Amino acid sequence: MRTSNLTREEALKLLKKYNKESFHIQHALTVEGVMRWYARELGYGDEEEYWGITGLLHDIDFELYPEEHCIKAPELLREGGVGEDMIYSVCSHGYGICCDVEPVHEMEKVLFAADELTGLIWSAALMRPSKSVEDMELKSLKKKFKDKKFAAGCSREIITTGAERLGWELDELLEKTIQAMRDCEAQVAAELPAVLE
Repeated sequence: MRTSNLTREEALKLLKKYNKESFHIQHALTVEGVMRWYARELGYGDEEEYWGITGLLHDIDFELYPEEHCIKAPELLREGGVGEDMIYSVCSHGYGICCDVEPVHEMEKVLFAADELTGLIWSAALMRPSKSVEDMELKSLKKKFKDKKFAAGCSREIITTGAERLGWELDELLEKTIQAMRDCEAQVAAELPAVLE
């Protein structure tokens, strides 16, 4: 069983040391919530804290060191007392993009696949009258996915590769990640103002 040697409070403090922009913090909280949902959904409930904290810290270096994303992360994480297994997991989401750390464990494959996808889903949610994932349907997300101009920064190739690495159909990844974001949306919205203080 994989366990975190940081509490969530310590992980949040570490995140805030290097991330100040609300966009980055909201993304970190969202990916944390999505990873926690997936841990429970896929039968890793006893590792939920590990999955969640890995999600929370996955972009720790991106705001300050975008050119060294996943390269600078190990140094920042080690200074914060993060264990080597979690450092590996964090870096693996940049596989083939900014580093050569390959996602091996199912959790790492989920992070690789869901990270980009949460950005696409959030962008699609903001276009809805509700500004929420709550009423989003798979077919409307698939339309946005096919429109390469929409949220162009969210790599469709990474999302597709992520689904393949998990052995899932793309629709399954999209549907599950919508559910995961729906599950944590209200909590992220409630927590964000306090985290930004």
